Amino acid sequence: MKNKPSEINNQQSDLFRFTTAGSVDDGKSTLIGRLLYDSKSIFEDQYEAVKATSKKRGYGYLNLALFTDGLRAEREQGITIDVAYRYFATPKRKFIIADTPGHIQYTRNMVTGASTANAAIILIDARKGVVEQTRRHAYIASLLRIPHIIVCINKMDLVDFKEDVFKKIKKEYEDVASKMNIMALHFIPISALEGDNVVISSKKMKWFKGVTVLNLLETLSVPGVDSNDSARFPVQYVIRPMSNEHHDYRSYAGRIASGLLKKGDKVTVLPKGISSRIKSIEFAGNHRSEAFAPMSVAVSLQDDIDVSRGDMIVNSDNLPLVTHDIELMICWMDVKKLAANRKYMVRHTTNEVRCIVKEVNYKINMNTLDKMTDEKTIGLNDIACISIRTTMPLVIDRYYTNRITGSVILIDENSNTTVGAGMIINVE
Repeated sequence: MKNKPSEINNQQSDLFRFTTAGSVDDGKSTLIGRLLYDSKSIFEDQYEAVKATSKKRGYGYLNLALFTDGLRAEREQGITIDVAYRYFATPKRKFIIADTPGHIQYTRNMVTGASTANAAIILIDARKGVVEQTRRHAYIASLLRIPHIIVCINKMDLVDFKEDVFKKIKKEYEDVASKMNIMALHFIPISALEGDNVVISSKKMKWFKGVTVLNLLETLSVPGVDSNDSARFPVQYVIRPMSNEHHDYRSYAGRIASGLLKKGDKVTVLPKGISSRIKSIEFAGNHRSEAFAPMSVAVSLQDDIDVSRGDMIVNSDNLPLVTHDIELMICWMDVKKLAANRKYMVRHTTNEVRCIVKEVNYKINMNTLDKMTDEKTIGLNDIACISIRTTMPLVIDRYYTNRITGSVILIDENSNTTVGAGMIINVE
């Protein structure tokens, strides 16, 4: 069956995840503060605390960015360092916001915040236009296959709300975006500080005929759950009570990565390649006839198969790839440089294996977005294409078809530090 149950898609469309991105001081935190403030999502004590802090610092206005800059270091410096998550709701939809830092040294935090987003709001200072960090964040958003990119050209109040400034920056960004694989692109001129086109349409930019930021967020489509022919279920834990009451009970617990599992479905356990059928599905102690991503469930099979952590149960009619040799786009997150012949731990869904970097294929020039094939050493915040070989086979999809089974992280075995976030683009 390829029908998408309305129950599943209705539950998904109720929750919308988005992230902010852009360069330093482009107004990301102020935009989120404005969304929270104008949508009446601020508690009275939060409002009073920010009002008092704004007055104490002599701002002369309510500094909305303080609603999201939660760390003391951020409040003192007036910048965002960590990824701050905020939640709010309107009558139409519930939202999770990831406020990510703009500094280049915190690019890894932007990758973290954007990895599960349905949309990315990329802010551009109307006085500066597209800068290197704008291109970097746009490229990462396209790599992560974020369904919607919303370009907010901010601080329009500082350029007298001129339409030609908006059009010039819009054209500049479109030229950059033409070199990337962006799924859907939207442009809105705003003033986050004064609230123009954030929640309420601006009377100072009547030349703009589009919708506000909040209205767009409320109406953007959310990708529905795939049909059960793309089911991916990484096994996290094997349940064997070995009690008198449940002497022969065996099930496999984990979180469904994608698609739909149904009782009676023919499935294959990879990498072993053994097939069976789903005998039962349990969720929160109750039996269900079906379950869908991202539910955490326990699945029992009709046949007694050797299944362990790191294996993946998939639909037999749509098998993923099983391979040792993988080509990745990597966002490097460590001060220690990456180079060919280095060894790392690879974490993929519930599986961990060792790998060696076979080759650095090319590095992306963030100014021109060209591929630099002569660059073989990758440093902090660089984006590059590498080839790795794993000690054990991984069960994978390409990232553009599945964001969960198509992604990996690289870990330094000595420090146990995450050093790279990778998107699988090919196999060798």
